[in-house]
Amino acid sequence: MARRTQVTARQERLGAELRKLREAAGLKGREAASLLGTDAGRLSQIESGVAGVSEETVRRLVAHYACTDAALIEALVTMATERVRGWWEAYRGKLPTAFLDLSELEHHSTHYWDVSFLHIPGLLQTEAYARQILGYRVPELPSAELELRVLHRLDRHVILERSTPYTAVIHEAALRIRVDDRAAARTQLDHILDLSELDHITVRVIPFDLDRFAGADSAMVYVGGTVPKLDTVVRDGPHGTAFIDSEAQLGRFRTLFRRMEGVSLDPERSRAFVHQLAKEM
Repeated sequence: MARRTQVTARQERLGAELRKLREAAGLKGREAASLLGTDAGRLSQIESGVAGVSEETVRRLVAHYACTDAALIEALVTMATERVRGWWEAYRGKLPTAFLDLSELEHHSTHYWDVSFLHIPGLLQTEAYARQILGYRVPELPSAELELRVLHRLDRHVILERSTPYTAVIHEAALRIRVDDRAAARTQLDHILDLSELDHITVRVIPFDLDRFAGADSAMVYVGGTVPKLDTVVRDGPHGTAFIDSEAQLGRFRTLFRRMEGVSLDPERSRAFVHQLAKEM
């Protein structure tokens, strides 16, 4: 297969998982390449996502690596062979690659967790809220790019129309901060209440009135893969978006999420809480 000029996070993840399996098997790159009848350079391209890989090659590799996890093998084969041209491709070359990678990740998700402390999670934002958040940066974005980012964020909401389980844990601070005026804030809270009525969407609130809470640095987006080893955590930082997939880190974030879920109000009390805030706006 020809070398790719652009590599998506999903393609990189496939290569990284194949590399992890090789390393777990105790094989060096040249040894694994020899088993395939190719050279180490070609295997390196596969493991970096630069080169595509066929179903036959994936199955040969995992067999050489003595992988017996049938579910993982089938998930890797799907990643290698599935050809999806999703809605996000319309933004390629117009928005940062991380935006498209997140959209593709969401498209393939089996469950989705959001933990947010300062802003309403992107999947729950109204257009007015998204425009204020995305436009509040230095230097300011050109108006055309700002509109593209807003449109992209709204297009991401398509995953909420599916039955994929979605849980948002939102701190009271995020609910109270008015990024726009009172009317827009009320509309945003009403939007959250409407979404929380859907069977597959759960909204939980962490109130200010909570003793011994020291977890305000635990914001995350946790996207479930077809098998737990293919889960991904997405975190925004000052230098861009990070996609985290090491097993140790995934375990850490699962624990953090359960802690945040554990200290939050249950869904019914959370809806009542948001409803009261909306009345106060």
